[in-house]
Amino acid sequence: MVIDWDTFIRIASAGASFLLLMVMLAGRIRPPLKVALAGLLIGSAAYVINSSTTILLPRWIDPWIDFVSLLTPFWAWLFARRLFERDAPPLAVWGFMAVFFGFWFMGHFMQSTRPVGFYGIHAASLVLLADLIRVAWLGRGDDLIEKRRVIRMWLPILVALQAAGILVFEVIVGANIPYPEVQLVNGLLILALTVFAAVILLETDAELLVDTAESEPVPPAEPTLSPAEHVLREKLDAAMAEGYYRTPGLTIATLAAHLETPEHRLRALINQRLGERNFSGFLNRHRIAEAKEKLADKAHVDLPVLTIAMDLGYNSLPTFNRAFRSETGSTPTDFRRLAIGESISE
Repeated sequence: MVIDWDTFIRIASAGASFLLLMVMLAGRIRPPLKVALAGLLIGSAAYVINSSTTILLPRWIDPWIDFVSLLTPFWAWLFARRLFERDAPPLAVWGFMAVFFGFWFMGHFMQSTRPVGFYGIHAASLVLLADLIRVAWLGRGDDLIEKRRVIRMWLPILVALQAAGILVFEVIVGANIPYPEVQLVNGLLILALTVFAAVILLETDAELLVDTAESEPVPPAEPTLSPAEHVLREKLDAAMAEGYYRTPGLTIATLAAHLETPEHRLRALINQRLGERNFSGFLNRHRIAEAKEKLADKAHVDLPVLTIAMDLGYNSLPTFNRAFRSETGSTPTDFRRLAIGESISE
């Protein structure tokens, strides 16, 4: 008896995706992440069925299975964005949904524009996957959660090998890949991505997936520091009191070198003991606290907001404005107007 390994692997991948979907729906994963992960799992299952040469479906359902499978890169991008807490603007999310639907419609229901639909879908998918890889890699140094840092390293590798690789290959040879070996490797990579999603879902703790209060750090109640942690905490507090957070382009590696401590120890202290999830969030809390003092000080009423931003280590005014709004809910200008107005009225 000859085993059709490609079909076996595809059925296993589809089954694993639906099993994970059931586990995920019953879990406490935060809703935005749950929606993206559900789309990714359903899309992945649809893709392994849709791209198979041996699993045949009724002709009438084929376009719809194709549409669900074509959205897999979109859901992978959205899932990664939300997992890494770099959520995409709603306009971009709905815009890409419309782009995918438009190209899919052109490819299936308009004979004259089928090539446009085919290449358009692939181009949009590659743009999203490139952004996924960019967000994962560029944010790794800022991320303080060690398990998520591991995901940032491996997820882009698997995505590049499977999704981006097969998209480029299809652009070259067409949608119907005539090489059984390539199909088998593709199926194995899809299974690897499914297993990777299972590890994220079943093995990681609530720090990554469950609802968190992202506006404020949540340190453990009265943490008991080891002697080494106590010394490092004192050095860190002294550096912040001296205003080291104002250093332009400050990274956790630079700060660790300044404190003469290994980077992983400083990362663990800020994350596990102080409750911060990203180093940029840790810096912003110190920088914005000083910015609020200056903006509320009548002696600095004529000091330009740009000058305040640059003095605090920000490399541009828009970056400062985004950080300030995230911390306070208002713009620096509005905060100054309200703060000084209230002090005058008193």
